[in-house]
Amino acid sequence: MPETTQALRGVLFDVDGTLVDSNYLHTVAWWQAFRQLDYDIPMAAIHRAIGMGGDKLVSHLLDDDPSAEEEEKLDSSHGALFSASWPSLRAFDGAAELLRKVASDGLAVVLASSASSADLDALRAAIDADDAITGATSSSDAEQSKPAPDILQAALDSAGLQAQETVFVGDSVWDVRSAAKLGIPTIALTCGGTSEAELLEAGAKQVYASPRDLLESLQDSLLNQQPAS
Repeated sequence: MPETTQALRGVLFDVDGTLVDSNYLHTVAWWQAFRQLDYDIPMAAIHRAIGMGGDKLVSHLLDDDPSAEEEEKLDSSHGALFSASWPSLRAFDGAAELLRKVASDGLAVVLASSASSADLDALRAAIDADDAITGATSSSDAEQSKPAPDILQAALDSAGLQAQETVFVGDSVWDVRSAAKLGIPTIALTCGGTSEAELLEAGAKQVYASPRDLLESLQDSLLNQQPAS
């Protein structure tokens, strides 16, 4: 079992690409939104940026800084296009069970998502484990999106947690870098489409294939710690 200096009290979970198989739906929605404004951005480049907040993603992918009007149009179009995919959203195998197991071990389960509140509702419905969730964040809870750490800090605050008593579970290099800014260790999952090598290079402490893989490997993971009494 990994050694820690302080007992674990809570686990923060990214949602898109970590608990719900939605990263490629986001990729297509962003690709279509860019095409509406005559930007031809390869899907591969978009996918590699998924995990950033929408504002950071747009600036990251466009060579020239977009105008505020363009950013607003792109974000609005992406939101409308992605919402059409809500009925297709599916949680990864083992996602709900993982959340319930973590909660049953006495740990706070907090969704640290930068999705819009409407998207988050759809994502939570797909997971279907609200009984295990202590709290959740959405894009309205942070001034800056990932890779800034604001969303994770908001998630900590919502559950009365400190960074040194938590672990973050995410799927992108942006998740790992965001958590590192607060000193939170990250367990990364490759189910969002990012390779183990890239996640480890970004600083992930452990990498698993999926929620099911993590659930079946809990005894060897950072989550196998005794909660504080």
